[in-house]
Amino acid sequence: MFSDRRHAGRVLADILAPYRMQDTVVLALPRGGIPVGREIATALDVPLEVLVVRKLGVPGHEEYAMGAIASGGEVVVDDNIVRTMGITAPQFRDVANREKLELARRERMYLTHRGVEIDGKTVILVDDGIATGATMRVALMTIRKAFPARMVAAVPVAPRSAFRRFVSLVDDFVVASCPPRFQAVGDAYQDFHQISDEEVRALLSA
Repeated sequence: MFSDRRHAGRVLADILAPYRMQDTVVLALPRGGIPVGREIATALDVPLEVLVVRKLGVPGHEEYAMGAIASGGEVVVDDNIVRTMGITAPQFRDVANREKLELARRERMYLTHRGVEIDGKTVILVDDGIATGATMRVALMTIRKAFPARMVAAVPVAPRSAFRRFVSLVDDFVVASCPPRFQAVGDAYQDFHQISDEEVRALLSA
């Protein structure tokens, strides 16, 4: 168990040590991935940037992702979940439109006067964990459009099934912990508090 996200980031940084200063950029998913990414970027002495992604939660069960959207317009839809949960087209559209507004708000707040070139570089995509994997998948699709030399996905915790879903999408898939009975990302942390916008901005400017 990790004490908090920053502790998890330090654990991942040790595993990712071979990428230190090798034309590498850390891209973290807000908000939970930012503290993890800050520790990794600091340890590897590489830039930290943010990639804004929003989960599309099932109405009434918002933590259960039926898809995700990312900066740049990429959309991932889990057709199986949409079908199983009986999500109608108008319901999906309402959720997507609402999350697009929140995505735009976060872009304005986090990305002002920021930006880093990732063409031809090694990109380490970081989050605080993987559950359904929808946000990670749409983030990887977005990154691929920018032609990185190498794509690495790194998370502190994920179910074992994540390897089957992601190993073919990246050049390296790094997970610090794979609990045999994975239930939720938060179970791997003693402190899993909701990260505020203020914390994100402070970590990005550190």
